[in-house]
Amino acid sequence: MRSGHRRTGLTRQTWGRMILACQLVGIAAVSLLATAAPAQQSIDLGALDAYFAAAREDWGVPGFAVAIVKDDEVVFAEGYGVREQGKPGGVDENTRFAIASNTKAFTAAALAMLVDRGELSWDDRVIDHLPYFQLYAPYVTQEMRVRDLLCHRSGLGTFSGDLIWYGTNHTREEVVRRVRYLPPAGGFRAHYGYSNIMFLAAGEIVEAVTGVSWDGFIETEIFGPLGMADSYTSVDSLPGKPNVATPHAGNGGGVAPFAWYDWDNIAPAGGIISSVSDMAKWLRLQLNGGTWDGRTYFSEAASRTMWTPHISYEVGEESEEMYPSTHFRGYGLGWGLMDYLGRKVASHGGGYDGMFSRVALVPEENLGLVILTNSNTNMPVALTYKILDAYLGGVERDWSKEFLERAERDRRRSEEERAAFERARVPNTEPSLPLEAYAGVYGGRMYGDATVTLENGHLVVQFLPNPDLTGDLSHWNYDTFEVEWRHEFPWFGKGTVQFLLDKMGNVVEMKVDVPNEDLWFTELEFKRKD
Repeated sequence: MRSGHRRTGLTRQTWGRMILACQLVGIAAVSLLATAAPAQQSIDLGALDAYFAAAREDWGVPGFAVAIVKDDEVVFAEGYGVREQGKPGGVDENTRFAIASNTKAFTAAALAMLVDRGELSWDDRVIDHLPYFQLYAPYVTQEMRVRDLLCHRSGLGTFSGDLIWYGTNHTREEVVRRVRYLPPAGGFRAHYGYSNIMFLAAGEIVEAVTGVSWDGFIETEIFGPLGMADSYTSVDSLPGKPNVATPHAGNGGGVAPFAWYDWDNIAPAGGIISSVSDMAKWLRLQLNGGTWDGRTYFSEAASRTMWTPHISYEVGEESEEMYPSTHFRGYGLGWGLMDYLGRKVASHGGGYDGMFSRVALVPEENLGLVILTNSNTNMPVALTYKILDAYLGGVERDWSKEFLERAERDRRRSEEERAAFERARVPNTEPSLPLEAYAGVYGGRMYGDATVTLENGHLVVQFLPNPDLTGDLSHWNYDTFEVEWRHEFPWFGKGTVQFLLDKMGNVVEMKVDVPNEDLWFTELEFKRKD
């Protein structure tokens, strides 16, 4: 989703960084001459191929595919490993993966097409197309424009509200309606906060303007004409299809397969499923300024608008040290933007349950790449740097090794944080009340209701909008219980449920905390309702 900061260690931990990480960060020390000079060297694709194969082994990724486009030709398209761990089917250039938040560029392009046709303006008020749209303040609701939806400057926090859609039975419109209850994290048009739900609203505008669903528009106006026959907007299209990768995520010391998860109610922000062969056609369209194979999909002016930064954000000290050639970062419309070895780069990441993708474009070099994987790791980011080094004249650097070392540091840090949490537990405490006193219905306006029931001598919590969020509670300390989910999720594991009592000793609220880097359980309000 989980781009771009989504969805984003990929539990959704590394994903959080990776979306800082919807923008491709720069490259390490190079001389001023190397930075400024165009790269004319011959590219050793065989060496890249060997590097990719070795990286897969080092990272323990079951399978992935890579395509590189240069000067309007696909110069490299290859698959590595297997579609599912422990099974023989191999990955090739036509294997289908989730591209997750790389969907956002398709949604931006769909709106660009409507702008070119005169059916829409980038500066139309959102409420003129979606009268039910409402945010945290009347002024923001009134002034939110179409382009604001596509550049993460609504004032909401990164990933705020993602639990409203994640696995829930809320429709797309209902998800957008519920966003009004989210508090701001910063100023409107002044704060960068990566928002999947704003892209969902953008997809709803496509339908409001055309009378055709976002899915139908993407399929008939982009997939069909481009010949993207291996691409879909819903997991519902996958049953019976050959050559489909299986999602995987960490399981102890290795990885385990996961079933595909339904993202239909957030599809305009992250629902597309594709192959690197199909995505190479999309890259060629982008690099040709919206025209490909004699057909204009969107104008060069619209392309320029989408690749113009609409909001900027800080390049931190750590990034400066690791990527000294990157001085600026920002977000356009559906694309992360930055300077990189003296070139402009448009890029994005995409994190789905058990998959991660990466796309990068260097327009002035007519260069593009796409990497699709069936595991949540940072390997695609490392391989992106390796490809850009090769084509842009970067210094020799083992990005895979460096990112592996960072991933190991992140893993150790997470283990230390979990150990510190366990040490803070107060032993030998008891709940304030009998277990049956905690049972009941809890809820709030933004998300919906949850129930707590007593089953076989222990408490069970169930989030009604998402039945997969059903967990068994065991006493942790005082009126706090540990929750262990019955459904296994790639993004998060155990958490806590704390029951709050009023001055008369009655349970009045339930607070849920599930540590992860993308889905903010602490945003949810669960007041006692019965």
